[in-house]
Amino acid sequence: MKTIGLIGGMSWESTLLYYQTINREIGRRLGGLHSGKVLLHSMDFEAVVRGQKAGEWEALAAMLAEAGRGLVAAGADCLLIGTNTMHRVAPEVQAAVDVPLLHIADVTAAAISAAGCTKVALLGTLYTMEQPFYVEHLAAKGIECIVPPEDHRAEVHRIIFEELCKGQITAASRQSLQDIIAHACARGAQGAVLGCTELPLSLRQSDVDVPLFDTTELHALAAVDFALKDVPRAALAA
Repeated sequence: MKTIGLIGGMSWESTLLYYQTINREIGRRLGGLHSGKVLLHSMDFEAVVRGQKAGEWEALAAMLAEAGRGLVAAGADCLLIGTNTMHRVAPEVQAAVDVPLLHIADVTAAAISAAGCTKVALLGTLYTMEQPFYVEHLAAKGIECIVPPEDHRAEVHRIIFEELCKGQITAASRQSLQDIIAHACARGAQGAVLGCTELPLSLRQSDVDVPLFDTTELHALAAVDFALKDVPRAALAA
């Protein structure tokens, strides 16, 4: 089994989902008491958020690159950045290490294409929805993003930072997210990308009538695939 290096803490609420998903899936596939070999560098999210607000992306890139190098030095065979927004600096992090960086938008694009969708709603932080790095990454895979209007973007951002990152989950905010997705579907979206790793804390597939692409789960499962790719098939329980 290969070792997964996770740059997390952005926020720790979603890092918990990563850790849980990785370990549960490895246990499911291998059986017994198997769990993942995971190295975690958990950032102080307050420092990251300050950098985001100030537009200090170069400094943030250096911060995450340093974390990535530390994980590789400790034995990580691949890296995950456990947040959609900070994939804004994914190229810099990948350039800093000699192991694969599993890009969250790549695995999301693959799931969208497998579902037969070419146009999806994108929900995330303001940085993810408004800056070009995520939309263009999916566009390069033949997927068009429908970005919510300004008031909807502000509401999604508020829910993420004021509620979900603090572990607060409310029915009212879930309804707001459902309404925002419905509005995007009326504009032609065939599905919705939960383009923030905290959003799955609020929304599940059963909450909407269109395909929902949970980037947290997709990313974590891609890490499991990588970790177990050299494990003999006979060893897999599933």
